[in-house]
Amino acid sequence: QVQLVESGGGLVQAGGSLRLSCAASGRTFSGYMMTWFRQAPGKEREFVAAISSLRYYSDSVKGRFTISREDGKNTVYLQMNRLKLEDSAVYYCAARSRNYFAPESGAYDYWGQGTQVTVSS
Repeated sequence: QVQLVESGGGLVQAGGSLRLSCAASGRTFSGYMMTWFRQAPGKEREFVAAISSLRYYSDSVKGRFTISREDGKNTVYLQMNRLKLEDSAVYYCAARSRNYFAPESGAYDYWGQGTQVTVSS
């Protein structure tokens, strides 16, 4: 059974940092596109960052967030620096076997349960 489990969310002050982790199990994800999405209350789920052999970022997080992966551990990370109030959301990890970039949530095969990130002033 394929599982993606996010961790690392929490409450942080604006300007602070958090590192999210996504641990995958059930298969090897080394050839997969791994992506972070987020969803704030009342808003649609939006693309944040993705990684295959390349990295992709939304304009809103470029220069502040860094996505990385450790295939030996089947884990993907999202280092979030200089957090802003508008970064508050539930962050989801997703995976797709077709290894080309797709920012649409409907393009993904597997999802985690999400981890809450709350940025306070």
